[in-house]
Amino acid sequence: MGVVPARRFHLRTFGCQMNEHDSQRIARLLEADGMEACADADTADVIVLNTCCIRENADNKLYGHLGQLKVLKERRPDLQIAVAGCLAQKDRELIAERAPWVDAVWGTHNTDRAVDLLRAARSGRGPLVEIVEGGGELPEALPVDAERPWSAWVTIQAGCDNSCAFCVVPSVRGPEVSRPFGQVVAEVERLAAAGTVEVTLLGQNVNSYGRDLTTRLRADVGWRERSDLAGPAWTGDARPRVRPLFADLLRAVARVEGIRRVRFTSPHPKDLRPETIVAMAEEPAVCPQLHLPLQSGSDRVLARMHRGYTAERYLQRLADARRAVEDLAVTTDVIVAFPGETEADFQKTLEVVAEASYDSAYTFVYSPRPGTESAAWTDLMIPPEVAAERFERLRVVVERSALARHRARVGRVEEVLVEGPSKRDPRTVSGRTAQGKLVHVPAEPGRLPAGSWARVSITSAAPHFLHGQLVEVTGRPAHRTRIPVVAG
Repeated sequence: MGVVPARRFHLRTFGCQMNEHDSQRIARLLEADGMEACADADTADVIVLNTCCIRENADNKLYGHLGQLKVLKERRPDLQIAVAGCLAQKDRELIAERAPWVDAVWGTHNTDRAVDLLRAARSGRGPLVEIVEGGGELPEALPVDAERPWSAWVTIQAGCDNSCAFCVVPSVRGPEVSRPFGQVVAEVERLAAAGTVEVTLLGQNVNSYGRDLTTRLRADVGWRERSDLAGPAWTGDARPRVRPLFADLLRAVARVEGIRRVRFTSPHPKDLRPETIVAMAEEPAVCPQLHLPLQSGSDRVLARMHRGYTAERYLQRLADARRAVEDLAVTTDVIVAFPGETEADFQKTLEVVAEASYDSAYTFVYSPRPGTESAAWTDLMIPPEVAAERFERLRVVVERSALARHRARVGRVEEVLVEGPSKRDPRTVSGRTAQGKLVHVPAEPGRLPAGSWARVSITSAAPHFLHGQLVEVTGRPAHRTRIPVVAG
């Protein structure tokens, strides 16, 4: 008898780093079940779409993609199609109604059920829809990513307790729940032992990490013995109070042997505390990079968004961070045409963006998300042509400051962690500086494998990347083999 080939899966991710991290988890579960990943959907036995629902066109992208897959399903009836993630959490049975050729649907809180649901659907019980309500489930540690073993995402928190008028995240991710302090540090130690040199701490609002842990522990008579939950700095405090633990965690992770770079995303400006800025300034491994979402420069719009800060307060915290952290790169998010935004409001946004002088910005035209407060403000929606014109004006201001900041780096020698060959030119490798700047460097094939360290002289700049010339190779890849999943 011949060997039965392994079933193959194709996984496509829409959305943010949290979705990417969830996709890694789904892939590991499918691989543990004996399946193999493939890049081509046409040759897959299982196709999983891990979805996002932050912007309106996320729905259009999903259902458009599912329409294309219907043809493939008709040609290959044994093909399984699954939809996971935030849009699945929100739309639930609607996905199966609009696309009955989908075999399984699961949300953000039951990723661990992927294999079981696919098996059940395969046995003829599909389409299956299983959505668990937001409930504080936290993922186990992931093994080293086989494709990027030098770098890893580490989830420190799930969910969000904020009530931004435009955001659907709290309803699809649930309330904030922090992973135990010791569990996070132990995961980073395991990654470092396998050769990972860079970690990015992930959460919907990393600045508030641990507030729920300290709230719970203050009611526990044995709190002094729970450094595994809240860390030694908190339990060792003579008078510990309810507070976030992010600065403590940042220091602990930065001091793990073998970890050379620590990044984090996303913070909320209202929760950016002085001790976090001090930790960034004092810990060499913490990258001088800060993503600080502005959303609007108008106090009136910020209040209607429920953001919890004013433009002046935002700029003050940004100034504090830049004053403390040498060579800090700052990025942001801005929403254009929020319902009721006037031309005067938008002008204030342009003024704040110009004053902040960002290294780059993620800019979005507002789109209503069902279930959010602002979605009901239909009489205040901005005409599309006005939104498009404002978006273009904002783009000009953002790219002007980005280009100026990049040009200021020309002539400098930067340390770059190589990520691999450029997608456009195999004779060029791409890597990132400590500030997260993308740098393209001509290199002979094989001289700079992914995970290498190099000193690069910056020769030219564009708004979104830099060009450089190799000065010297300073380090070879440290990663070794994939380590197993270990439950915390």
